[in-house]
Amino acid sequence: MRPEEEVTQAALRRAAALAARDEAALRLLMHPGLRWTTFRGEVLGYEEYIAGNTRGDLRWRSQRLSGVTVTVAGDAAVLTAAVTDEVTRDGQDLAFRLRLTLTWVRTPDG
Repeated sequence: MRPEEEVTQAALRRAAALAARDEAALRLLMHPGLRWTTFRGEVLGYEEYIAGNTRGDLRWRSQRLSGVTVTVAGDAAVLTAAVTDEVTRDGQDLAFRLRLTLTWVRTPDG
């Protein structure tokens, strides 16, 4: 599999893990040094990101990526896409369409 395809597949596994509230999968996919900027401009670390997406009042129904592009440079890659997030928060169903940028790094563990 080409590196671009590997990164795209990892991003799709991340989206599926969000919808499944699969903390173990997110821990494997996300780097411990994670700095995640939300669409509201909040910056979350690794533990905050995982807890907020698997244990909080936010429940993912789905995340769909379209127009995915991946640029690979050595062991790093940048994925950009349009993303449609469908979530439930406080009993209210919400949908967001945003631009997404993810930086992926190949480590000895994957």
